[in-house]
Amino acid sequence: MTDDTSTGSATASEDTVRDTPLAERIEAILLIIDEPIGLVALAAAVGSPVPAVRQTIETLVEDYDGRGHGPRRGFELREVGGGWRLYVRDDHDDLVAEFVGGQAPARLSQAALETLAVIAYKQPVTRSQVASIRAVNVDSVVRTLLARGLITELFADSETGAINYGTTDALLQHLGINSLDELPPISPLLDDGADGFDEGTIR
Repeated sequence: MTDDTSTGSATASEDTVRDTPLAERIEAILLIIDEPIGLVALAAAVGSPVPAVRQTIETLVEDYDGRGHGPRRGFELREVGGGWRLYVRDDHDDLVAEFVGGQAPARLSQAALETLAVIAYKQPVTRSQVASIRAVNVDSVVRTLLARGLITELFADSETGAINYGTTDALLQHLGINSLDELPPISPLLDDGADGFDEGTIR
């Protein structure tokens, strides 16, 4: 027997999505992603054809750059590694760095410390690789570490567009060391060195 109530609710939800302007749906996705998203994946996420999404992206780029009807924004929509993501404009790097650096210091959570350790020893490493090693979602933790200036985006993978992360000089200062070579060997900290990171790990 068909559940008419459930079917009607699903239909109403789909209608609501279709009634929402495409630009708004795209912006909603762009605001929550941590890595550039390709047009196909973005189109699937917002439930619209790729050509329509591509055209809307172009319109948003012009709008944010002040070439539309509004003012130039403090952020921009940039294509990196075959995907799209929102970035703070280079003009405001110093402002953002000063703001982040001026925030009241707080202790890192255990999850943040573990994620930072993986990145420090495994870099360059993608968010998904870190998540695989820790067996948990690390999106919010990576955002926290980025905001603290302890890690940074090194480069985007040319094939997947995935961002590779590494540590910053700020972390070295916090640890009181001059280079990553001074990090303690990881093998003695593991139950069995063979179960640790691969041969590319810093030792």
